[in-house]
Amino acid sequence: MPTRSDPWPAGTPCWVDLAVPDVAASVAFYRAVFGWTFVDSGEEFGHYHICQVGGRAAAAIGPRQDENQPAAWTVYLASDDTDGTANAITANGGTVLAEPFDIPGNGRMCVGLDPGGAAFGIWQAAGTIGVEVHGEPGALVWTDARLANPDTDRNFYAALFGYHYQPVQGAPPDYLTFDLDGNPLGGTGGMMGAPAGTPPHWVAYFGVADADTAIAAARAGGGTVLGAPDDTPFGRIGFLTDPAGAVFAVVGPAPAA
Repeated sequence: MPTRSDPWPAGTPCWVDLAVPDVAASVAFYRAVFGWTFVDSGEEFGHYHICQVGGRAAAAIGPRQDENQPAAWTVYLASDDTDGTANAITANGGTVLAEPFDIPGNGRMCVGLDPGGAAFGIWQAAGTIGVEVHGEPGALVWTDARLANPDTDRNFYAALFGYHYQPVQGAPPDYLTFDLDGNPLGGTGGMMGAPAGTPPHWVAYFGVADADTAIAAARAGGGTVLGAPDDTPFGRIGFLTDPAGAVFAVVGPAPAA
């Protein structure tokens, strides 16, 4: 089980959480899809549920803060200085939606929009690093950003974190990984065939032991499959929405030849 206990390097996707109108319903749905166990953080933290794999934090599900807020997964990027990153967001054409604030005993965070309108979070670890298990079934294995203006928005993220971008063989021409020190951390691209009117957004990819089994569980739980799963050099990938409408992806091993 790949695990981590030290804070993630700045610029690394380090956490994902889901804001929904009905936490209990979403907990039941994702338990069936990923086999997660859950820890309720209690009333003090709005019954924010930590999703666990083998007793280690993999993600979280909590209540939305506004009844008009759409259900969505938020990807958080690690920072050594949340306040400095918030200043860089506005200085480089983005918008700070939630000013930096402390989660007592855990860390400091803010939420922003890139210039094209994709939302993302910033997390500065204190007692909580974010993801404690990664790269295995039930855990985060990849993230990418579906950008309104890929070149402009990539310059924005590079200004925040010093990213470098590399093409991916076999991917659409506008899909590039972002990396630090030569290590790919995630992907960036255009809207990649999303239906007209879809806003720019980040996507969280979760590992599964079998993509088709996970997709069947999602469908049985009221989720929607956004097209047939694809076999890629990186595994069998399916895109879905949960019953509340939040988009996510599952990645399983490619079928044996």
